Amino acid sequence: MKYAPRKVYIKENGGYVELSYQDFCRRRQADQSYMDKLFIPVQSCLLEVVREQYADFYKDKERWRYLKKLDTNHSLLSLEGFTDSGGSVLDFVVDEAVDIEETVIHAVMVDRLRAALSLLSDSEQALIQAIFFDGFSERAYSEKQGLSPSAIHGRKMKILRKLKRIIES
Repeated sequence: MKYAPRKVYIKENGGYVELSYQDFCRRRQADQSYMDKLFIPVQSCLLEVVREQYADFYKDKERWRYLKKLDTNHSLLSLEGFTDSGGSVLDFVVDEAVDIEETVIHAVMVDRLRAALSLLSDSEQALIQAIFFDGFSERAYSEKQGLSPSAIHGRKMKILRKLKRIIES
């Protein structure tokens, strides 16, 4: 064993008795019957089990070791590596319905638009913010500003043409 377990649980009188590892070692030296007992490691402890449980445990352990070796030899990835902090499997399967090229183009255009918006005057930015981001209608914004709806529409169109020139240059 590579480490000393915290506790050892042995079967006595139909139940388990908890021992420190040092007590277990002393008992094993004093009583040769302890040499015949079978244990499996469970959360930094040793648990005495019957032969069938012992065989099943190590059979499963050997199977996992073999599968891991196959994974390594064939460069396979385990889903265990793709989990979030809560242990849930992350959604990493490629969605073929999503066009990556279109997504990248959209992201570039959004970046250009943000840069262009920063070049507008404060009043121009306020109008674009209100109509396109805050959900104001032209009529509602015109009432808020004390202007006619047609004046707000004309300003909006002028600003959009300006943004288009900035983005295209």
